[in-house]
Amino acid sequence: ARHPPAAEEEKAEEEYVVGQVSGSLGAGAAPAAPLARLFSSAAPPVLVAVPGGNKKRKRAEEVEKVSEHQGSSIIQEPPVKAKKARKKERSKAEKKLSDRENALEQADEEEDQKLLQNKAKQKKKASQAITKSGVNSATGTAAKQQKRKRVADETADRRTVFVGNLPVSCTVQVLKSLFKKYGQIQSIRFRSLVPAEDTVSKKVAAIKHKVHPNAKFVNAYVVFKEECDAQKALKENGTEIASGFHIRVDTASKNSSHDTKRSVFLGNLSYDIRDDAVREHFHVCGDVVGVRVVRDRRTGLGKGFGYVLFENTDAVHLALKLNNSVLMGRKIRVQRVGEKKKAQKSLDQSRAPKDRVDTTRKKKSCSSDSFVGEKATPLRKNTKPKRLKTIPRNKAGKNK
Repeated sequence: ARHPPAAEEEKAEEEYVVGQVSGSLGAGAAPAAPLARLFSSAAPPVLVAVPGGNKKRKRAEEVEKVSEHQGSSIIQEPPVKAKKARKKERSKAEKKLSDRENALEQADEEEDQKLLQNKAKQKKKASQAITKSGVNSATGTAAKQQKRKRVADETADRRTVFVGNLPVSCTVQVLKSLFKKYGQIQSIRFRSLVPAEDTVSKKVAAIKHKVHPNAKFVNAYVVFKEECDAQKALKENGTEIASGFHIRVDTASKNSSHDTKRSVFLGNLSYDIRDDAVREHFHVCGDVVGVRVVRDRRTGLGKGFGYVLFENTDAVHLALKLNNSVLMGRKIRVQRVGEKKKAQKSLDQSRAPKDRVDTTRKKKSCSSDSFVGEKATPLRKNTKPKRLKTIPRNKAGKNK
Protein backbone atom coordinates (compact mmCIF):
# COMPACT_ATOMS: atom_id res chain seq x y z
CA ALA A 1 0.00 0.00 0.00
CA ARG A 2 1.18 3.43 -0.84
CA HIS A 3 1.90 5.86 1.96
CA PRO A 4 0.70 9.39 1.64
CA PRO A 5 3.31 12.02 0.78
CA ALA A 6 3.16 13.80 4.11
CA ALA A 7 3.92 10.67 6.03
CA GLU A 8 6.95 9.95 3.84
CA GLU A 9 8.46 13.44 4.42
CA GLU A 10 8.18 13.04 8.14
CA LYS A 11 10.04 9.69 8.04
CA ALA A 12 12.87 11.23 5.97
CA GLU A 13 13.30 14.07 8.45
CA GLU A 14 13.52 11.61 11.31
CA GLU A 15 16.13 9.43 9.51
CA TYR A 16 18.61 12.39 8.51
CA VAL A 17 20.57 13.81 11.40
CA VAL A 18 22.39 17.15 11.18
CA GLY A 19 26.16 16.93 11.54
CA GLN A 20 26.64 13.55 10.02
CA VAL A 21 28.71 14.96 7.06
CA SER A 22 30.69 17.46 9.09
CA GLY A 23 31.47 14.86 11.72
CA SER A 24 32.96 12.58 9.13
CA LEU A 25 35.34 15.23 7.76
CA GLY A 26 37.04 16.60 10.87
CA ALA A 27 38.34 15.09 14.12
CA GLY A 28 36.01 17.04 16.26
CA ALA A 29 32.50 16.13 15.49
CA ALA A 30 29.88 18.79 15.53
CA PRO A 31 26.78 18.21 17.59
CA ALA A 32 23.85 16.77 15.85
CA ALA A 33 21.49 19.41 14.74
CA PRO A 34 18.86 19.71 12.19
CA LEU A 35 19.73 20.73 8.56
CA ALA A 36 18.02 24.10 8.89
CA ARG A 37 20.61 25.36 11.37
CA LEU A 38 23.31 25.28 8.75
CA PHE A 39 21.63 28.04 6.75
CA SER A 40 20.84 30.20 9.69
CA SER A 41 22.44 33.65 9.96
CA ALA A 42 23.72 33.09 13.42
CA ALA A 43 25.64 29.95 12.45
CA PRO A 44 29.41 30.51 11.96
CA PRO A 45 31.07 29.85 8.55
CA VAL A 46 32.26 26.34 8.01
CA LEU A 47 35.82 26.02 6.80
CA VAL A 48 36.65 22.92 4.75
CA ALA A 49 40.28 21.87 4.73
CA VAL A 50 41.79 20.91 1.30
CA PRO A 51 43.82 17.74 1.32
CA GLY A 52 47.44 17.66 0.02
CA GLY A 53 46.64 15.49 -3.00
CA ASN A 54 45.00 18.40 -4.79
CA LYS A 55 48.45 19.78 -5.99
CA LYS A 56 48.93 16.79 -8.22
CA ARG A 57 45.53 17.41 -9.69
CA LYS A 58 46.42 21.05 -10.34
CA ARG A 59 49.61 20.04 -12.05
CA ALA A 60 47.75 17.50 -14.15
CA GLU A 61 45.18 20.12 -14.99
CA GLU A 62 47.92 22.58 -15.96
CA VAL A 63 49.59 19.90 -18.10
CA GLU A 64 46.28 19.18 -19.73
CA LYS A 65 45.73 22.89 -20.33
CA VAL A 66 49.24 23.20 -21.85
CA SER A 67 48.64 20.13 -24.01
CA GLU A 68 45.30 21.51 -25.08
CA HIS A 69 46.95 24.85 -25.86
CA GLN A 70 49.67 23.09 -27.84
CA GLY A 71 47.09 21.05 -29.65
CA SER A 72 45.19 24.17 -30.50
CA SER A 73 48.43 25.78 -31.73
CA ILE A 74 49.21 22.67 -33.75
CA ILE A 75 45.73 22.76 -35.17
CA GLN A 76 46.20 26.46 -35.99
CA GLU A 77 49.68 26.02 -37.69
CA PRO A 78 48.47 24.73 -41.06
CA PRO A 79 46.73 27.98 -42.02
CA VAL A 80 49.90 29.94 -41.06
CA LYS A 81 52.04 27.66 -43.22
CA ALA A 82 49.56 27.97 -46.05
CA LYS A 83 49.82 31.75 -45.74
CA LYS A 84 53.61 31.53 -45.80
CA ALA A 85 53.49 29.21 -48.83
CA ARG A 86 51.11 31.64 -50.52
CA LYS A 87 53.47 34.48 -49.69
CA LYS A 88 56.38 32.48 -51.12
CA GLU A 89 54.38 31.67 -54.23
CA ARG A 90 53.41 35.29 -54.52
CA SER A 91 57.04 36.33 -54.02
CA LYS A 92 58.18 33.97 -56.82
CA ALA A 93 55.57 35.36 -59.18
CA GLU A 94 56.49 38.88 -58.13
CA LYS A 95 60.14 38.05 -58.76
CA LYS A 96 59.33 36.76 -62.22
CA LEU A 97 57.31 39.87 -62.92
CA SER A 98 60.08 42.08 -61.58
CA ASP A 99 62.65 40.18 -63.65
CA ARG A 100 60.53 40.60 -66.74
CA GLU A 101 60.07 44.27 -66.02
CA ASN A 102 63.81 44.69 -65.47
CA ALA A 103 64.57 42.81 -68.67
CA LEU A 104 62.14 44.99 -70.59
CA GLU A 105 63.64 48.12 -69.06
CA GLN A 106 67.15 46.94 -69.96
CA ALA A 107 66.01 46.13 -73.49
CA ASP A 108 64.47 49.59 -73.75
CA GLU A 109 67.67 51.18 -72.46
CA GLU A 110 69.77 49.15 -74.91
CA GLU A 111 67.50 50.18 -77.77
CA ASP A 112 67.77 53.79 -76.69
CA GLN A 113 71.56 53.49 -76.53
CA LYS A 114 71.62 51.85 -79.97
CA LEU A 115 69.45 54.62 -81.35
CA LEU A 116 71.74 57.22 -79.83
CA GLN A 117 74.81 55.44 -81.23
CA ASN A 118 73.19 55.17 -84.66
CA LYS A 119 72.33 58.85 -84.55
CA ALA A 120 75.89 59.69 -83.55
CA LYS A 121 77.23 57.48 -86.36
CA GLN A 122 74.90 59.11 -88.84
CA LYS A 123 76.02 62.53 -87.66
CA LYS A 124 79.66 61.49 -88.00
CA LYS A 125 79.03 60.09 -91.46
CA ALA A 126 77.20 63.23 -92.45
CA SER A 127 80.02 65.40 -91.09
CA GLN A 128 82.61 63.20 -92.83
CA ALA A 129 80.62 63.35 -96.04
CA ILE A 130 80.43 67.11 -95.71
CA THR A 131 84.15 67.36 -95.02
CA LYS A 132 84.89 64.96 -97.89
CA SER A 133 82.65 66.89 -100.19
CA GLY A 134 84.32 70.06 -98.99
CA VAL A 135 87.77 68.55 -99.50
CA ASN A 136 86.74 67.13 -102.85
CA SER A 137 85.22 70.42 -103.84
CA ALA A 138 88.34 72.22 -102.59
CA THR A 139 90.60 69.77 -104.42
CA GLY A 140 88.33 69.95 -107.44
CA THR A 141 88.42 73.72 -107.40
CA ALA A 142 92.18 73.67 -106.84
CA ALA A 143 92.61 71.20 -109.71
CA LYS A 144 90.36 73.33 -111.90
CA GLN A 145 92.32 76.43 -110.97
CA GLN A 146 95.59 74.65 -111.69
CA LYS A 147 94.21 73.42 -115.01
CA ARG A 148 93.02 76.90 -115.90
CA LYS A 149 96.37 78.32 -114.90
CA ARG A 150 98.15 75.68 -116.95
CA VAL A 151 95.98 76.40 -119.96
CA ALA A 152 96.49 80.12 -119.46
CA ASP A 153 100.25 79.57 -119.18
CA GLU A 154 100.24 77.44 -122.33
CA THR A 155 98.32 80.06 -124.23
CA ALA A 156 100.62 82.74 -122.85
CA ASP A 157 103.67 80.69 -123.89
CA ARG A 158 102.33 80.43 -127.42
CA ARG A 159 102.11 84.21 -127.49
CA THR A 160 105.61 84.59 -126.01
CA VAL A 161 108.87 84.79 -127.95
CA PHE A 162 112.29 84.00 -126.42
CA VAL A 163 115.08 86.33 -127.58
CA GLY A 164 118.61 85.19 -126.72
CA ASN A 165 122.15 86.53 -127.09
CA LEU A 166 121.19 90.16 -126.53
CA PRO A 167 123.87 92.65 -125.50
CA VAL A 168 123.82 93.94 -121.94
CA SER A 169 123.20 97.45 -123.20
CA CYS A 170 119.90 96.40 -124.83
CA THR A 171 116.81 98.21 -123.56
CA VAL A 172 113.05 97.76 -123.77
CA GLN A 173 112.76 100.50 -126.39
CA VAL A 174 115.22 98.69 -128.68
CA LEU A 175 113.22 95.44 -128.51
CA LYS A 176 109.92 97.26 -129.03
CA SER A 177 111.26 98.99 -132.10
CA LEU A 178 112.45 95.62 -133.42
CA PHE A 179 109.24 93.58 -132.85
CA LYS A 180 106.40 96.13 -132.97
CA LYS A 181 106.04 95.69 -136.73
CA TYR A 182 104.72 92.12 -136.18
CA GLY A 183 101.91 93.04 -133.80
CA GLN A 184 100.89 94.63 -130.54
CA ILE A 185 103.32 93.85 -127.70
CA GLN A 186 101.86 93.15 -124.28
CA SER A 187 105.05 93.02 -122.15
CA ILE A 188 108.83 92.65 -122.29
CA ARG A 189 110.95 91.20 -119.48
CA PHE A 190 114.71 90.58 -119.29
CA ARG A 191 116.25 87.38 -117.88
CA SER A 192 119.71 85.82 -117.27
CA LEU A 193 121.05 89.00 -115.71
CA VAL A 194 124.12 88.73 -113.48
CA PRO A 195 123.92 91.38 -110.72
CA ALA A 196 126.97 93.41 -109.83
CA GLU A 197 126.56 92.41 -106.16
CA ASP A 198 125.20 89.26 -104.57
CA THR A 199 122.92 91.27 -102.28
CA VAL A 200 121.11 92.84 -105.24
CA SER A 201 118.33 90.84 -106.90
CA LYS A 202 118.10 90.37 -110.65
CA LYS A 203 114.99 92.52 -110.89
CA VAL A 204 116.64 95.43 -109.10
CA ALA A 205 119.78 94.94 -111.20
CA ALA A 206 117.68 95.10 -114.39
CA ILE A 207 115.87 98.24 -113.24
CA LYS A 208 118.96 100.05 -111.99
CA HIS A 209 121.26 98.59 -114.68
CA LYS A 210 123.65 97.24 -112.05
CA VAL A 211 125.05 94.32 -114.08
CA HIS A 212 128.32 92.48 -113.49
CA PRO A 213 131.16 93.94 -115.64
CA ASN A 214 132.13 90.50 -116.99
CA ALA A 215 128.55 89.82 -118.18
CA LYS A 216 128.29 90.45 -121.92
CA PHE A 217 124.80 89.29 -122.90
CA VAL A 218 121.24 88.88 -121.56
CA ASN A 219 118.03 87.15 -122.64
CA ALA A 220 114.51 88.49 -122.90
CA TYR A 221 110.87 87.41 -123.34
CA VAL A 222 108.53 89.37 -125.61
CA VAL A 223 104.80 88.68 -125.06
CA PHE A 224 102.39 89.50 -127.90
CA LYS A 225 98.62 89.86 -127.63
CA GLU A 226 98.03 87.46 -130.51
CA GLU A 227 99.57 84.05 -131.16
CA CYS A 228 99.92 84.69 -134.88
CA ASP A 229 102.04 87.77 -134.16
CA ALA A 230 104.47 85.64 -132.16
CA GLN A 231 104.80 83.22 -135.09
CA LYS A 232 105.56 86.12 -137.40
CA ALA A 233 108.26 87.42 -135.03
CA LEU A 234 110.28 84.23 -135.54
CA LYS A 235 111.55 85.74 -138.78
CA GLU A 236 113.95 87.86 -136.73
CA ASN A 237 115.97 84.77 -135.78
CA GLY A 238 119.66 85.25 -136.62
CA THR A 239 119.49 89.00 -137.18
CA GLU A 240 122.47 91.01 -135.96
CA ILE A 241 121.12 93.46 -133.42
CA ALA A 242 124.59 94.80 -132.59
CA SER A 243 128.15 94.16 -133.66
CA GLY A 244 128.94 90.53 -132.80
CA PHE A 245 125.42 89.76 -131.45
CA HIS A 246 123.20 87.59 -133.65
CA ILE A 247 119.98 87.09 -131.71
CA ARG A 248 118.20 83.74 -131.38
CA VAL A 249 114.42 83.99 -131.59
CA ASP A 250 112.27 80.99 -130.66
CA THR A 251 108.83 80.25 -129.18
CA ALA A 252 108.73 79.93 -125.38
CA SER A 253 106.24 77.01 -125.38
CA LYS A 254 107.54 73.65 -124.17
CA ASN A 255 105.88 71.85 -127.06
CA SER A 256 108.20 73.43 -129.57
CA SER A 257 110.29 70.64 -131.10
CA HIS A 258 113.72 71.00 -132.69
CA ASP A 259 114.86 68.99 -135.64
CA THR A 260 117.61 66.68 -134.33
CA LYS A 261 118.62 65.66 -137.88
CA ARG A 262 119.78 69.22 -138.56
CA SER A 263 121.56 69.63 -135.19
CA VAL A 264 124.95 68.67 -133.74
CA PHE A 265 126.12 68.40 -130.14
CA LEU A 266 129.25 70.27 -129.03
CA GLY A 267 131.37 69.27 -126.08
CA ASN A 268 134.50 70.50 -124.27
CA LEU A 269 133.67 74.13 -124.97
CA SER A 270 135.32 76.99 -123.13
CA TYR A 271 133.35 78.48 -120.24
CA ASP A 272 133.80 82.03 -121.56
CA ILE A 273 132.79 81.20 -125.12
CA ARG A 274 130.26 83.37 -126.95
CA ASP A 275 127.54 82.28 -129.32
CA ASP A 276 129.00 84.27 -132.24
CA ALA A 277 132.35 82.49 -131.85
CA VAL A 278 130.61 79.13 -132.34
CA ARG A 279 128.62 80.53 -135.27
CA GLU A 280 131.80 81.74 -137.01
CA HIS A 281 133.52 78.38 -136.40
CA PHE A 282 130.70 76.38 -138.06
CA HIS A 283 129.69 78.96 -140.69
CA VAL A 284 131.93 77.13 -143.19
CA CYS A 285 129.71 74.01 -143.04
CA GLY A 286 126.50 75.85 -144.02
CA ASP A 287 123.93 78.37 -142.96
CA VAL A 288 123.56 78.36 -139.16
CA VAL A 289 119.99 78.82 -137.94
CA GLY A 290 120.78 79.01 -134.25
CA VAL A 291 123.47 78.46 -131.60
CA ARG A 292 122.70 77.50 -128.03
CA VAL A 293 125.43 77.38 -125.39
CA VAL A 294 124.09 76.01 -122.10
CA ARG A 295 124.97 78.40 -119.28
CA ASP A 296 124.58 78.70 -115.54
CA ARG A 297 121.63 80.87 -114.55
CA ARG A 298 123.34 82.36 -111.51
CA THR A 299 126.75 83.20 -112.95
CA GLY A 300 126.05 83.33 -116.70
CA LEU A 301 129.11 81.19 -117.48
CA GLY A 302 128.95 78.31 -119.92
CA LYS A 303 128.77 74.68 -118.74
CA GLY A 304 131.08 73.38 -121.46
CA PHE A 305 128.54 72.08 -124.01
CA GLY A 306 126.00 73.40 -126.51
CA TYR A 307 124.11 72.81 -129.76
CA VAL A 308 124.22 74.13 -133.32
CA LEU A 309 121.17 74.05 -135.60
CA PHE A 310 121.82 74.15 -139.38
CA GLU A 311 119.44 74.95 -142.17
CA ASN A 312 120.14 71.74 -144.11
CA THR A 313 121.11 68.19 -143.17
CA ASP A 314 124.11 68.35 -145.52
CA ALA A 315 125.76 70.85 -143.18
CA VAL A 316 125.65 68.23 -140.41
CA HIS A 317 127.96 65.87 -142.35
CA LEU A 318 130.45 68.70 -142.85
CA ALA A 319 130.21 69.73 -139.18
CA LEU A 320 131.09 66.20 -138.04
CA LYS A 321 134.46 66.58 -139.82
CA LEU A 322 135.26 69.41 -137.39
CA ASN A 323 135.44 66.92 -134.51
CA ASN A 324 138.58 67.49 -132.38
CA SER A 325 139.05 70.90 -134.02
CA VAL A 326 140.46 73.71 -131.86
CA LEU A 327 138.14 76.49 -130.72
CA MET A 328 139.40 79.10 -128.26
CA GLY A 329 142.39 76.92 -127.39
CA ARG A 330 140.34 73.70 -126.74
CA LYS A 331 139.65 70.60 -128.85
CA ILE A 332 135.90 70.48 -129.19
CA ARG A 333 133.85 67.32 -129.55
CA VAL A 334 131.27 67.23 -132.35
CA GLN A 335 128.59 64.50 -132.42
CA ARG A 336 125.13 63.88 -133.70
CA VAL A 337 122.37 64.48 -131.17
CA GLY A 338 121.26 60.83 -131.37
CA GLU A 339 124.85 59.55 -130.98
CA LYS A 340 125.12 61.40 -127.71
CA LYS A 341 122.34 59.24 -126.24
CA LYS A 342 123.98 56.06 -127.52
CA ALA A 343 127.31 57.13 -125.99
CA GLN A 344 125.54 57.76 -122.70
CA LYS A 345 124.05 54.24 -122.77
CA SER A 346 127.46 52.72 -123.51
CA LEU A 347 128.94 54.64 -120.57
CA ASP A 348 126.20 53.33 -118.28
CA GLN A 349 126.86 49.77 -119.42
CA SER A 350 130.60 50.18 -118.87
CA ARG A 351 129.93 51.40 -115.33
CA ALA A 352 127.75 48.36 -114.60
CA PRO A 353 129.14 45.81 -112.06
CA LYS A 354 131.35 42.99 -113.38
CA ASP A 355 129.07 40.29 -112.03
CA ARG A 356 126.34 41.21 -114.47
CA VAL A 357 128.80 41.14 -117.41
CA ASP A 358 130.04 37.71 -116.38
CA THR A 359 126.53 36.32 -116.14
CA THR A 360 125.72 37.55 -119.65
CA ARG A 361 128.89 35.94 -120.95
CA LYS A 362 128.07 32.64 -119.31
CA LYS A 363 124.59 32.68 -120.79
CA LYS A 364 126.01 33.33 -124.24
CA SER A 365 128.53 30.49 -123.91
CA CYS A 366 125.77 28.09 -122.92
CA SER A 367 123.41 29.05 -125.73
CA SER A 368 122.09 26.42 -128.15
CA ASP A 369 123.70 28.10 -131.19
CA SER A 370 127.28 27.93 -129.90
CA PHE A 371 127.24 24.33 -128.65
CA VAL A 372 125.94 21.19 -130.39
CA GLY A 373 126.30 17.85 -128.61
CA GLU A 374 125.41 14.19 -129.20
CA LYS A 375 122.78 12.15 -127.47
CA ALA A 376 124.15 9.82 -124.83
CA THR A 377 122.86 6.25 -124.47
CA PRO A 378 120.90 5.92 -121.23
CA LEU A 379 122.34 3.50 -118.63
CA ARG A 380 120.32 0.46 -117.68
CA LYS A 381 119.35 0.40 -114.06
CA ASN A 382 119.26 -2.87 -112.05
CA THR A 383 115.74 -3.53 -110.92
CA LYS A 384 116.76 -6.30 -108.48
CA PRO A 385 117.27 -5.07 -104.93
CA LYS A 386 120.73 -5.48 -103.46
CA ARG A 387 121.21 -8.01 -100.67
CA LEU A 388 122.65 -6.82 -97.42
CA LYS A 389 125.78 -8.60 -96.20
CA THR A 390 124.99 -10.59 -93.09
CA ILE A 391 127.65 -11.46 -90.52
CA PRO A 392 127.41 -14.79 -88.60
CA ARG A 393 126.77 -14.54 -84.89
CA ASN A 394 130.11 -16.10 -83.87
CA LYS A 395 132.09 -13.60 -85.95
CA ALA A 396 129.95 -10.75 -84.77
CA GLY A 397 130.68 -11.69 -81.14
CA LYS A 398 134.44 -11.88 -81.85
CA ASN A 399 134.40 -8.49 -83.51
CA LYS A 400 132.69 -7.05 -80.51
